[in-house]
Amino acid sequence: MESAERMFALDVVRGLQAAGHEAVFAGGCVRDELLGLAPDDYDVATSALPEQVQALFPRSLAVGASFGVIDVIRKVSGRYLKVQVATFRNDGPYLDGRRPSGVVFSSAREDALRRDFTINGMFLDPVSERLLDFVGGREDLARGVLRAIGDPDQRFSEDRLRLLRAVRMAARFGMEICPQTAAAVARHASAITVVSAERVAEELRKMLKGARRSRAAALLAELDLLHRVLPEAGHLVRVPEELEKALGALGRLESSAGAMAALAVLLDGVDEAVAIPMSARLRFSNQERDLLRWLLRHSDFLSASEGMRPSRLYPVLAHAGAADLIAIGKARVPGAAGVAHAAQVLASLPREVLCPSPWVTGNDLIAMGMKPGPAIKEVLDSLLAAQMDGELADLDAAHALARSMVA
Repeated sequence: MESAERMFALDVVRGLQAAGHEAVFAGGCVRDELLGLAPDDYDVATSALPEQVQALFPRSLAVGASFGVIDVIRKVSGRYLKVQVATFRNDGPYLDGRRPSGVVFSSAREDALRRDFTINGMFLDPVSERLLDFVGGREDLARGVLRAIGDPDQRFSEDRLRLLRAVRMAARFGMEICPQTAAAVARHASAITVVSAERVAEELRKMLKGARRSRAAALLAELDLLHRVLPEAGHLVRVPEELEKALGALGRLESSAGAMAALAVLLDGVDEAVAIPMSARLRFSNQERDLLRWLLRHSDFLSASEGMRPSRLYPVLAHAGAADLIAIGKARVPGAAGVAHAAQVLASLPREVLCPSPWVTGNDLIAMGMKPGPAIKEVLDSLLAAQMDGELADLDAAHALARSMVA
């Protein structure tokens, strides 16, 4: 059964073709369908000019009309779907390593030749089911080879982010980067610093998720990119044994663990304080920054969890990053007893045990005659620890102990 996204994109293609324009699926969605994958989204390329696209589809947005890009919108089952429609074009000179100075509308063949990699340069007519492959993308896909279209030096000079995209795509699809393309990546690696932090961070998030992240990190190191995008992990490049250790741990990291967990593996042994300037540089969200810092701070915590008092262990296991922390521990030292114990505790105890409601509150202490101030927190922490460690039978016992501490 076709997805709502594909059906919408197919309707867009049919509408353009019915009006006398050439229209095809373009780029990543074609690649994914050839691989038997469900595309995240669908892009359409067409001979229609932007104003012609908008005339056919009034419910649209000119998000990049000067580059020939129109977003066509449709509401389906209470949610909005978007198909990006771009006019076939040639790009003018790239002056900033990011975007062309201008475009000239052109043909499908010329549009394919301006794209980054052959596996992304194919078009598919979903009506006739005819593949338009001007760059040898289908053959490269079958061979498992990632190859830049045309001159790789020119492709990477046009958009420096393609250096990271080469790594991510090769890792994601289990492909080898062809020698000429790989050599060009290494030659241009130092230029990655001109790419905005947000774009670099987004590529890192994508390549550090899922089962292929070890391969991605290995390629980053091999192609002279790792220490440029993550100077905090530069020690891995300088010490091959440390790199091998980190790659092994990344390869064992559960696929459910997130990008920050993978980053924590690469930063093993690095002080948690690095998370603050690094997160600022890469424009990480506050949530990402706090999680990374917490993971680094607790990197060795679980090794001694077997004999740990509940009041010390449970708050860590109640944290939102606990599953990632356990996954990191398993990846670093497979079979470690402390990590296995923590995993068993997390799986067996409900959250109300790991993070119980305190039997005594600050208001209770004030009612008992304690003056507001920092000392209240110290007493509350002690009471909650006693509660979690089973040293208090019930609420009455907790209040009795509280009164003795206040007196």
